[in-house]
Amino acid sequence: MFGRIKSYFRKSDPAPLMELTGEGRQALYRKLRMQAFLAATLGYSFYYVCRTTLNVVKKPIIDSGILDAAQLGVIGSTLLIAYAVGKFVNGFIADHSNIRRLMAAGLILSAAVNLMVGITGSLTVSGPAFFIFFAVVWAVNGWGQSMGASPAIVSLSRWYPLRTRGTYYGFFSASHNLGEFLSYLFVGLIAAFAGWQWGFASAAIAGLAGVAVIALFLHDSPESKGLPPVEELTGEEPGSGNKPARTSTGSIQKMVLRTPAVWVLAAASAFMYISRYAVNSWGVLFLQEAKGYSLTAATQIISINALLGVIGTVFSGWFSDRLFKGDRGTPALIFGVLNTAALILFIYGGNSLWVNILSMLLFGTAIGVLICFLGGLMAVDIVPRQATGAAIGIVGIASYAAASLQEVVSGLLINGGAETVDGQKVHDFGSAALFWIGASVISFLLPLLNRRRKPAAV
Repeated sequence: MFGRIKSYFRKSDPAPLMELTGEGRQALYRKLRMQAFLAATLGYSFYYVCRTTLNVVKKPIIDSGILDAAQLGVIGSTLLIAYAVGKFVNGFIADHSNIRRLMAAGLILSAAVNLMVGITGSLTVSGPAFFIFFAVVWAVNGWGQSMGASPAIVSLSRWYPLRTRGTYYGFFSASHNLGEFLSYLFVGLIAAFAGWQWGFASAAIAGLAGVAVIALFLHDSPESKGLPPVEELTGEEPGSGNKPARTSTGSIQKMVLRTPAVWVLAAASAFMYISRYAVNSWGVLFLQEAKGYSLTAATQIISINALLGVIGTVFSGWFSDRLFKGDRGTPALIFGVLNTAALILFIYGGNSLWVNILSMLLFGTAIGVLICFLGGLMAVDIVPRQATGAAIGIVGIASYAAASLQEVVSGLLINGGAETVDGQKVHDFGSAALFWIGASVISFLLPLLNRRRKPAAV
């Protein structure tokens, strides 16, 4: 059984080399790599719709009396813990895998969990029983989610040369924010009018649409389509990030595990993810309770953060490749400071609609850049191509372990200061806010330790 599963997900064997002229070969290569890029980007956007459903519907669930903020924090953390471990494991697996099959399987699992939560939530279920069920299946969702990012990023390494990797990595990273935007807007709208249970069902439908895109257009590698390796197709010089063939992928992955600079970036990403998930997980509830916004208005404001993140990520790789000549550290510092300033404005800037919109404009742009740089690209830059998935796995386990910790700590801090006013439970966000801001500050200071680190030369 295990052997069959392993064989199914194993990297595709090279197909017979196609007899094409130089221009015909290049035309086919450009077509297939663009299909792979778009499938990875759009497919991972739908992953995010299935991941962030709970963030959108926390208030309706709390108002229903089934679960409270602390329980929702625990449930959110189960996804992130499973995701952290899974991203580490699946990152290493992705370097050896058929990325199309691995990525499609994860999204099928995630969509199925969302559908199960929606159906179960529609039934008459006691609070404790639903809490246990929700926590368990949401952890399963986390594992499914961990099968998305690494295959998508490995596809960039297999299809694109190093000189443009930053640019396309930035374009791909927009998938995070596009997915969040669709979730807050689409799922939020469905939940507001049809109930939070239908929010989960709508996310499942979106997930299945993503599976179709991945299955049809995400190609495993140039070799699997009868083309030469990307190094030959793009004229990439030996020694520009490619380890000699005699060195095994497993050996290179072990080397990456012993690289301190990768772990420094993983720690920086971890603290950045605390501030990121603070807004993504609790921002809607914060706007509703601390600032008096409706569910529809709150989800629309938070969706601005996700939409602007698309702009930040799309241009981050491009301007670091072109304007900063491949230097990611300087823009990472600039946008790290901006991220902190935007978070402070969001929390302490008052109830004005325009102030809250401005804070999300700034926060979304900054987080978009940081997701690209701290969340993967800076680590990928300093490791060989064959260990792309391993680098993403290391950064991923640190990032989402921290995001999981954030869910539990924030839930306890917010719930601990709750009071009942006119029969309504009102939460205190003061202590949680300090926790979020402190993490944001640390996230832009840590990468300074790597300022003299050079990109991989092997």
